[in-house]
Amino acid sequence: MATTTTQAGYEGDYVQRFQFFLQHSGEHIAMREFMDKVLPGEFARIGEGKSDLNFLGVGSGQGEMDSHMLGILQSKFPKTPISAHIVEPSKALIENFKASVAKASNLQKIPFTWNNVSCAEYEKQVKDTRDTTRFDFMNMIQMLYYMDDYVAVIKFFHGLLREKGRLMIIHEAAGSGWGTLWSTFTQDLCTKSVTKYISDADIKGELDKMGLKYEEHSIPNTMDITECFVQGSKLGAMLLDFMTDQDSFEKAFSPEMKAKILDMLRNKCCTEKDGRLLFNCSLTCLLVHA
Repeated sequence: MATTTTQAGYEGDYVQRFQFFLQHSGEHIAMREFMDKVLPGEFARIGEGKSDLNFLGVGSGQGEMDSHMLGILQSKFPKTPISAHIVEPSKALIENFKASVAKASNLQKIPFTWNNVSCAEYEKQVKDTRDTTRFDFMNMIQMLYYMDDYVAVIKFFHGLLREKGRLMIIHEAAGSGWGTLWSTFTQDLCTKSVTKYISDADIKGELDKMGLKYEEHSIPNTMDITECFVQGSKLGAMLLDFMTDQDSFEKAFSPEMKAKILDMLRNKCCTEKDGRLLFNCSLTCLLVHA
């Protein structure tokens, strides 16, 4: 079974860089719009005829997306008991999630089981305790990058689905700016929390090998990275730190490598609109059947 990388992706300074990225990119807004459009119908199919519903978040972070999905699920089945199980290795993030749930009036009727563990630790926990809990819906949002063996992670959790259940994977699209940047400079960028770059195409290939049925949805999104090309811009520097997964983009690379990365960003990863450079940060959602 896979383990997470040394910092589980969500520890230390990375947390601050990630929160900054979310605020600047509008990624969660794009995800919520997608969920509002697609998940009500999915939940209706998943929950039809069931007396209770079990929800599992894997690598849920601070839980913004999980809380939103639970709200949709609850509105679809207001009289059906719903339980939520969360797997998140970062103590800081899971505590933030707990605090937000305590303040959310629409989630007070949902019991939460908090697992402050990695995916590998959760698998061991399930096997050691012979836990027979199965889930109707589970999600893995932007977390498979941090797995040493993401295929093993998918196989284990997919095995916990109930009849008609769905595993939702949201990941960077292969043709996005992320895919172009990281596939081009894999050896230079995969040195910290992300040790191996994978795209949605890699994940689909593995799902096909497993013989699993899934639907694919696109979540288009762009992010203004014009400031990355403004000398001395603090905002641009923070974006470059996050996009290259470095504590300091400025210090991590030689002048030649920085020039190559910036050239790639400008000419291969962006479109220009009204003088602004818009980075393609589109996502793919895979809804995998039980």
